[in-house]
Amino acid sequence: MKHEERQLRAAIIGKCRWMNACGLNQGTSGNISARYQERMLITPSAVPYDAMEPEMIAAMPLDGEYGSWSGPLKPSTEWRFHLDILRARSDVGAIVHTHSTYATVLAIARKPIPACHYMIAAFGGDDIRCAGYARYGTKELSELALAALEGRNGCLLANHGMIAVGATLDKAMWLAVELETLARQYYLALGLGQPFILTKEEIAEVAVGFASYGLKDPEKQRRARKPRADQTSR
Repeated sequence: MKHEERQLRAAIIGKCRWMNACGLNQGTSGNISARYQERMLITPSAVPYDAMEPEMIAAMPLDGEYGSWSGPLKPSTEWRFHLDILRARSDVGAIVHTHSTYATVLAIARKPIPACHYMIAAFGGDDIRCAGYARYGTKELSELALAALEGRNGCLLANHGMIAVGATLDKAMWLAVELETLARQYYLALGLGQPFILTKEEIAEVAVGFASYGLKDPEKQRRARKPRADQTSR
């Protein structure tokens, strides 16, 4: 195993342990995956994070035989939506799935999160959708999740939990925290009455502001710093 791959496997385990320690997830209900070359690395099924080692992370090809895997343990039961998201979206490098409390409460009520706070813009639109219900681990759930994630970096899963995606493992986990924070804020605001919701225009203005803020993906920042031909010295 290459050093780079082992580091990524260890980082996945580290994020799993961290999300449980901070209350973003409970037990082994969540799962994390990351893109590595032409494969997906994903947490194994039903293994306590404290007992997990890098060698236990399952590897699945992004192309080739659908559902095949290598490793000593079978992949998470949610491997389908992880794999399908990575196959469908080249911009996604990592996926975090949790059963965080407030996101799950809204998912149980099947309430999408509207633009109750400007940070909703970090998810690529003016709301966070709630995907329809299907049993965990099914192809139907995967298809529903893909639809809810169209043009978005996060969604709720009806009566289940949430998904956050990002270009990197750090970005995906950051968005998972933001999603749970937005869910909590919206839930508490509903207790005060009808929340004020920002308009599409206001969210679009925030998105423009984010273009020069520290929310950009590393690759986009690199391209932005690269001088164009007409900017080079003559």
